[in-house]
Amino acid sequence: MLEKIQKMLVIRSRTVRELLAEALGMYILMVFGLSSVAQVVLGKGQFGQYLSINLGFGIGVTLGIHAAGGISGAHLNAAITLTHCILGNLPWRKLPAYLLGQFLGSFLAAATVFGMYYDALYDYTKGNFTVTGPTATASIFSTYPSPYISLLQGFFTEFMATVMLLLGILVIHDEKNNGALKGTQALLTGILVLGIGLGMGMNTGYAINPSRDLPPRVFTAIAGWGMDVFTAGHYWWWIPLIGPTAGSLVGSLIHKLFIDFHNQPVPESGNEKGQPVVETS
Repeated sequence: MLEKIQKMLVIRSRTVRELLAEALGMYILMVFGLSSVAQVVLGKGQFGQYLSINLGFGIGVTLGIHAAGGISGAHLNAAITLTHCILGNLPWRKLPAYLLGQFLGSFLAAATVFGMYYDALYDYTKGNFTVTGPTATASIFSTYPSPYISLLQGFFTEFMATVMLLLGILVIHDEKNNGALKGTQALLTGILVLGIGLGMGMNTGYAINPSRDLPPRVFTAIAGWGMDVFTAGHYWWWIPLIGPTAGSLVGSLIHKLFIDFHNQPVPESGNEKGQPVVETS
C-alpha cells in the first residue's frame, strides 16, 4: 500500500523537483533565521543578542543546503540563480521555477514565524504592527537600513557583502584550487554567512539575498504592517534586490579574473624520467 502511494506521489519532472527542493531549503533557512530575529526582538534582549541572529541564519543556511543541495544545487538565493543563468550554468527556462520555489519557501517561513510568535508580537506591540518607532517589528521579517545610512551607502554595503558571499562560495566549491573537503561545503557556507553577519551586518542587516528579503516583506504587507514596508527608509525595499544581484555578478567575475581563468589543468604528459606530471595552479 505504501509503495503504491509513493508511486502516486513521485514527481517525474526534474524542474518541479528542483522547485520543491529550493522551496524546502529556503523554508528551513528562513525559519531558523527569522525565528532567531523574533526571539531577540520580542524577548527584549533576554533571549539572545545580535550574535544569536547570525548563528540562526548560519545554521539555517547549512541545513537548507543539506536539504536541497543534491537536487537543485541549493541556490536558495535569487541573485545566485540569476548569476548561474547569465554564466550559462543553468538554463534560463529553469529560472522561473527556482525563483518561485525560493519565494514560496521564504513566504511560508515568514507566515510560520508570524504564527509561532503571534501572541508575543501582540503583547510587544499592543496590536499595533509598525515598521518604524520604538515598538517596530517589521524588521523581524525583512531588512531595513540603520537611520544614519543613505541609499548609496546601503547599496554599497549590500553589494560588497554579496561580493564576499559569492567569493566565499566559489572558493569553497573550487575543486581545481583548494576547495573544501567533500561533505563540509554546507557547514562552511553557513560559517561564511555567519562571518558576513558578524562583520557587515550593522548598516543594513545583510540581506545579501533577494529571496530572503522580498517574500517576507510581501507577507508583512499582507499581515498587518501595510504598505509602509515598501516606503520606509526612503523606499528601501529595492536595495536588497538590486545590491545583492549586482554583487553576485561582480563576485563571480572577480573569482574568474583572479583565479578561475588562470587555473587550468596542465596537459597530461610524462617527463623525461617517466614520472607523472602533477597538476598545478
